Amino acid sequence: MKAYLILEDGTVFEGQSIGSSREVVSEIVFNTSMTGYLEVLTDPSYAGQAVVMTYPLIGNYGIARQDMESKKAWPDGYIVRELSRIPSNFRSEDTIQHFLSEQDIPGICGIDTRALTKILREKGTMNGMITTTSYSDLAEPLKRIKEYRVTGVVKATSCREAYVLEPAPYDAEPISIRTAEKPRSLKERRGAGKRVALLDLGAKKNIAQSLAERGCRVTIYPSHTTAEEILAGRPDGIMLSNGPGDPKENVDVIREIRKLYESDVPIFAICLGHQLMALATGADTYKLKYGHRGGNHPVKDLETGRVYISSQNHGYAVDMKSLDPKVAVPAFINVNDGTNEGLRYVGKNIFTVQYHPEACPGPQDSSYLFDRFLKMMEVSADA
Repeated sequence: MKAYLILEDGTVFEGQSIGSSREVVSEIVFNTSMTGYLEVLTDPSYAGQAVVMTYPLIGNYGIARQDMESKKAWPDGYIVRELSRIPSNFRSEDTIQHFLSEQDIPGICGIDTRALTKILREKGTMNGMITTTSYSDLAEPLKRIKEYRVTGVVKATSCREAYVLEPAPYDAEPISIRTAEKPRSLKERRGAGKRVALLDLGAKKNIAQSLAERGCRVTIYPSHTTAEEILAGRPDGIMLSNGPGDPKENVDVIREIRKLYESDVPIFAICLGHQLMALATGADTYKLKYGHRGGNHPVKDLETGRVYISSQNHGYAVDMKSLDPKVAVPAFINVNDGTNEGLRYVGKNIFTVQYHPEACPGPQDSSYLFDRFLKMMEVSADA
């Protein structure tokens, strides 16, 4: 069946329909990862967006549901150059085309994703429509496309009720690739006995899992949870997760994060959590031209000068010019464009990063940040 991608600037791509055949209007973004398409599809940060994969062949190793970052797929649509029809992998349980149909995600294949990505890089992220209808007049679909806005996605992706993830057993088979070699000593499970509160703003599963594998008991709270409720649990540390959408939309969450900031509990924030902490302390955020999405983004540690390769998925950034140096200072920057990638908060046990240290399948360069968080909790407990 033929399918069409209509961009808000009037550009039309013709290809073949994959997955669901329903029509969808969404924000079109691109991801440069060469692997991890299932993790992309199940990352809540893509809620409200349709994803273009720049790697030309997608689906060649099939679907292994153990790798899902949440219980369902979140993107509105999926756009690829070529879809592998016959996966080859000993872990494969399903084909990607069946997974897309099962999850009711419309998609399109057989289009020039290189040309599409160049448009998005040159003109910036824009809205678009995936449809199987051949419109002779684009006036009506273009009106709907231009009116589309990504709203309410943090609430939609967050858990509904609080729940607990117990520490992974010492001899358990680890889920993440990062801990494929089991810990050899209790010292390597520094989080043993530590209680971490994770505010779910659209969290990837591997954030809580990364803490549990280090011995932490993780309580995951819905995004609407008050600071008082979180602090009442007497956590040793607090994590603010990744998530979708414009950070400034989350006015109530920002107010509660300000209260968490004013507590003495160590805090580690990732992606959207990083942006919300900045907003809660008086800084500003802005929308990037086309965002950072992929597994190959270099970030520089401003203290050591070392560069790490990171996994990223965000369309907004913290404005470094808006930072009060008495409150927070830049800790990491993006080597490609100089945008902020992390903050260290002055006089507080708080650090935040824009990228993903829990990245799976990788890269795992920055997984040490979880250990830094555990060390911060130890120091705070000894104080």
